Amino acid sequence: RLYVGNLAFHTTEDVLSSTFGQFGEVTETKLMLDRATGRSRGFAFVVMANEEGAKRAISEMNGQDLDGRPLRVNE
Repeated sequence: RLYVGNLAFHTTEDVLSSTFGQFGEVTETKLMLDRATGRSRGFAFVVMANEEGAKRAISEMNGQDLDGRPLRVNE
């Protein structure tokens, strides 16, 4: 399970799934939303099918730009 932080407020779960899908199978993507407004809180959790894909995603996506923001990716 990977923490993906510093997301742009308009980034969607579909964008995250396709972005992280290049490193292996994504089994779940959960964008955290503010309960009161329904707006993104700027972070999500991405579950990869295997540890190898997760490690590659961390090493290649941490600090990379997505929708104009540098991502923070870690376990």
